[in-house]
Amino acid sequence: MVARAEIPADRDLYPSESDLPYEEEILRDSFKLKGWWRYLVANASAPFKKRSILYERALKALPGSYKLWHTYLRERLDAVRPFPITHPSYSSLNNTFERALVTMHRMPRIWIMYLSFLTHQRLLTRARRTFDRALRALPVTQHDRIWPLYLKLVSLPGVPVETSFRVYRRYLAFDPSHVEDFVDFLIQSKRWQEAADRLAPVLNDDAFYSIKGKTKHQLWLELCDLLTKHATEILGLKADPIIRGGICKFTDEVGRLWISLADYYVRRGSYEKARDIFEEGISTVITVRDFSVIFEAYAQFEQSALAAKLEAAEDHSDNDMDGEGGGKDGMGKLEKRFLDGCWLNDDNDTDLRLARFERLFDRRPELLNSVLLRQNPHNVEQWHRRVKLFEGDPAHQASTYVEAVKTVDPAKAVGKPHTLWVSFAKMYEEHNRLDSAEEIFKKATQVNYKTVDHLASVWCGWAEMELRHKNFTKAIDIMRQATAEPSVEVKRRAAAEGNEPVQMKLHKSLRLWSFYADLEESQGSLESTRVVYERILDLRIATPQIILNYAFLLEENKYFEDAFKVYERGVKIFKYPHVRDIWVTYLSKFVKRYGKSKLDRARELFEEAIEQTPAQEVKPLFLQYAKLEEDYGLAKRAMNVYDWAVKTVADNEKLSLYEIYIARAAEISGVPTTRQIYEQAIKSGLPPNDVKFMCLKYAELERNLGEIDRARTIFVFSSNYADPRSDPDFWKKWKDFEIQHGNEDTFKNMLCISRSVSASYNQEYLMQKDQKLSVEEAVVTLKRAGVPGDQMGALEQQLAANSSANSSTNKDSSARAVSFVHGWAVEPEPDTAKRAVTNSEEIDLPESYSDEEDIKISQKSVTAAVFCELANKAAGREREDDVASTNESSLGELERIKRQRQQ
Repeated sequence: MVARAEIPADRDLYPSESDLPYEEEILRDSFKLKGWWRYLVANASAPFKKRSILYERALKALPGSYKLWHTYLRERLDAVRPFPITHPSYSSLNNTFERALVTMHRMPRIWIMYLSFLTHQRLLTRARRTFDRALRALPVTQHDRIWPLYLKLVSLPGVPVETSFRVYRRYLAFDPSHVEDFVDFLIQSKRWQEAADRLAPVLNDDAFYSIKGKTKHQLWLELCDLLTKHATEILGLKADPIIRGGICKFTDEVGRLWISLADYYVRRGSYEKARDIFEEGISTVITVRDFSVIFEAYAQFEQSALAAKLEAAEDHSDNDMDGEGGGKDGMGKLEKRFLDGCWLNDDNDTDLRLARFERLFDRRPELLNSVLLRQNPHNVEQWHRRVKLFEGDPAHQASTYVEAVKTVDPAKAVGKPHTLWVSFAKMYEEHNRLDSAEEIFKKATQVNYKTVDHLASVWCGWAEMELRHKNFTKAIDIMRQATAEPSVEVKRRAAAEGNEPVQMKLHKSLRLWSFYADLEESQGSLESTRVVYERILDLRIATPQIILNYAFLLEENKYFEDAFKVYERGVKIFKYPHVRDIWVTYLSKFVKRYGKSKLDRARELFEEAIEQTPAQEVKPLFLQYAKLEEDYGLAKRAMNVYDWAVKTVADNEKLSLYEIYIARAAEISGVPTTRQIYEQAIKSGLPPNDVKFMCLKYAELERNLGEIDRARTIFVFSSNYADPRSDPDFWKKWKDFEIQHGNEDTFKNMLCISRSVSASYNQEYLMQKDQKLSVEEAVVTLKRAGVPGDQMGALEQQLAANSSANSSTNKDSSARAVSFVHGWAVEPEPDTAKRAVTNSEEIDLPESYSDEEDIKISQKSVTAAVFCELANKAAGREREDDVASTNESSLGELERIKRQRQQ
């Protein structure tokens, strides 16, 4: 029964009926790969054992088929993957790979599969030998496919380090560019000496290219880290020159390299040498970042050394206490007897280390200032800060000033280099050493500064020092020496040299002359002061303030005519706006001095000043001129001045000046005379809002005078400037006026005018909107037509100009639609007793008008039609009124005007 049970199992491996066609094909020609491959494809779902038998039969017939071997080995690998490494299938598969390599030893993929399989089994020796066989069997061009797997093998834990070294050396012989991988492996293996030996030649090779993308800077830092962190283990390489070479070459990591060099000596036990390296580093770096890095490391080093010394002292004291009970040999007692108390044998230097640590932090501001000065030794502000650091130490301050004035080049200085000389001299002055301060000032005056103002400041500082010590004569001599003009020979010599120093221009320094003038004014005589001011004017360096100071000086000493001459010279020298203060002061002083005694000369001065002053600034002069005429001249001339002023000043000043003009005219000549001024203001081209404002004031004036019709006419005229929608205040005032002084007809006329004005504004708005839309449509059309941009812009400007011209024409016509009759143009006719029409553009009205008559009205603008109706109704009312009363009122007005003129 056992045999019967085994027979079916064995029969499953035999070919089935479906396999007979493939078997027959193989029997016919067993050396064709196609037949065997079709057979294997047909049994793709068969058990692996049956397929293995088919593969073995096929490979026995075709042992050189790469396709069969590769597919067979792949299936074998997939089959053994679930089993542990100790399973016999792994050994069987290794033997299969060996059989395959008999004929497939030139195929790198078979080798790669086999080597990867051996590496997975951790068969190190067999794998290493197989790698060597693969490298010998394959050509060199395919070795790059084997070496990555080989390196992976020797990098596994448990592989002897020497074996890995040998493999890596062989690999570098094949490809030297992967030296970085070897160095990384050496660092991981803690072979510091060989890692440094391999990395140093790489840095010396200019043709080296890092496959990992590292720069020479990064590789240099790696070498420095190796040398410093393993200073006692790496021999044969001089760390000091290597790191110093990196400091000179790589300037962006100077602080880190200095710390590495100091750490190198610390690890070797050379603490004093490390301290010297730290001092050298903080005294040579040029950036604050590097300084901060080195200083923090230096402070940490000192703190660690101090802490270690304190711990060692505690341990030593404990040992001494423990050893007091025990005996010592004679030599120890003798050594203690002779060396005890000697300072050379004193190991307790804790106080020295503590003082050194505190001194380091006290020096930090000075060291930081040195870094900033190394960045730019010509920075004047940093030199001043350095001097302040040594406050309380005059000797150190003096040496700092000497170093500063020797280092700073005035042509390259950042700041004001002359302040160093002045502060240097002031320091000696504070210590009562005036002779040394004067010597410093003398040397400072010989320096070729960048600007004349710096040299002038030195001379002024010298004179101020003498003034502080009451040496007034010497101060004046110093300023006289400073302002002296160089001789012709000196100028010729300087011109020949080609580089003219600032000393040649010092005599034209305004600052120097201003100080000299103030000094003479306070300590000298009047004549010497006048000489200084005259010299300033001759050199043409005067300012308006100099002119005013000179004139004030003369006025204080009662030289009024000379002061006015100075003013005259000032107004001739300067132009506007610099001359404004001179004119204002001159005119004020002149009027105050002479009043009406020299009125003609004052008028000439005012007229000259007004002609030189622009329209935006001339208003104060006109008011001052009018005040002069009111106080000392004629009222008529004052009115002429006001009339000249309103025609001259800027547009934004006209309204306020007209108000002053009207107020003064009312006070001088009476209220009725202001009518002409109001009408002049309305016609002078003021902005619409200002015109409306003047019309309202004019109407208020007429109402106060009882001229209701004239006031109503003014309201009618000014209605053209008031849109009912945006200016309801105007129409409210007119409404109140009609309620108080009008009747039903006048009120209706006001409402009709309001509707007419509103319609005209609406019409104008719609026209502008249509024109704007037409321009935009034209532009769009031109764009679609492909018109160039410059031509299209020109056409657009032309369309906009036409639209603006049309709108201005409409405005002019609307403005001409209504006008009012001048007050002084009303003359009664004895025959008809009708008002004379002075406006040539007014419309002739018919004698009578009745609603029942059929009258054909010509087509005109809305505003014109409205005013025609108003004119007809006004004519009808005039026929109904008493003619005699109208004539009396007109004659009464003329009589009042004549009387006012006679007065």
